[in-house]
Amino acid sequence: MPSISQKGLKMPESPIRKLVPFAEIASKKGKSIYHLNIGQPDIKTPEVALKAVANSNLTTIEYSRSEGSEEYRTKIAKYYSKHDIHVKHDDIIVTTGGSEALLFAFGSIMDTDDEVIIPEPFYANYNGFSTASGVTIVPVISKIENNFALPAIEEFEKLITPKTKAILICNPGNPTGYLYSKEEIKKLATIVKKHDLFLVADEVYREFAYDGIKHHSILADFGLEKHAIVIDSVSKRYSMCGARIGCLVSKNKEVISTALKFAQARLSPPTLAQIASEAALDTPQSYFDEVKEEYVKRRNTLIEELQKIDGVKVAKPKGAFYCIVELPVKNSDHFAKWLLESFEVDGKTIMVAPAAGFYSTPNVGLNQIRIAYVLKEESLIDAISILKEALKVYKD
Repeated sequence: MPSISQKGLKMPESPIRKLVPFAEIASKKGKSIYHLNIGQPDIKTPEVALKAVANSNLTTIEYSRSEGSEEYRTKIAKYYSKHDIHVKHDDIIVTTGGSEALLFAFGSIMDTDDEVIIPEPFYANYNGFSTASGVTIVPVISKIENNFALPAIEEFEKLITPKTKAILICNPGNPTGYLYSKEEIKKLATIVKKHDLFLVADEVYREFAYDGIKHHSILADFGLEKHAIVIDSVSKRYSMCGARIGCLVSKNKEVISTALKFAQARLSPPTLAQIASEAALDTPQSYFDEVKEEYVKRRNTLIEELQKIDGVKVAKPKGAFYCIVELPVKNSDHFAKWLLESFEVDGKTIMVAPAAGFYSTPNVGLNQIRIAYVLKEESLIDAISILKEALKVYKD
């Protein structure tokens, strides 16, 4: 029998999606499930984006340019200028989601067995992207006890080797909701310039910064023109996850020209989704103000309800719409399956994401889960009440 590749065997399952078969079985049995496991917002997509596709007069859905249409990239550059990020349209490559942008970045700056330093816990798919690219993740562990703050710069320097090519951050963070301060970005800028590394920032949650704290992009005034690569996406910003449109942004022309070769190899990003995404850039600021206000209320309600449960520890997010929750259980993977298979309250249960998959260090985060607060407040309150009842009867 032909054999599967070692790379394929090493590809990790998604902690966010691997429990879907259990959820489907639970649904078929008549259970109602609160989905706390995935960052699929229930906020409506801006009407302007939907209308742009509906009113399109295309007679043929053609390929676009490999780097995305010039009109769209020009509008993206104007959007960035409103956030003190000054780039040109030819500093941008439109991608099929932020995921492809990250794969292009890895392929452009790292070879097989090169290393990227990432503060963990981190977005679970970074594990998959690194495996697919033949790259080694070197983790710097941040801890729930100090709200997942950036580890000391000395901890980063200890890990730098001749194979280190980049530091990758998610800002605001998925799964922690951590928001990097200006001083922290400055420290990272200092270290990447000192060691001639790239700093890659996944900034897809830029709009979701709370409590009056400002988001600081690595493409702002940190002197990182040759070092900075930003990963971005329309998925969360405009509640357009299914559009699968993102972009890679860098002022480093060599990075852009190299990433363009990867873009050409996959031909082009989706044409109809680009039309919707370009139109979405006309969304008024009032939309984001209302959405942010809604997420702040949801966050506060979620944290308040979780803090009422004995033995539960939670870090308060400063951005995005996720939090890491530490539970009084030994194995959250088993607990998450049990919730779907064997537990309900009035015909309802919850689906969560076990947090071990958001680490690359073995046996870390085994008693943690990630919760996405993308449901309305009343649903979050009911979901956490189900979690509370579940923890009373669950046996490891």
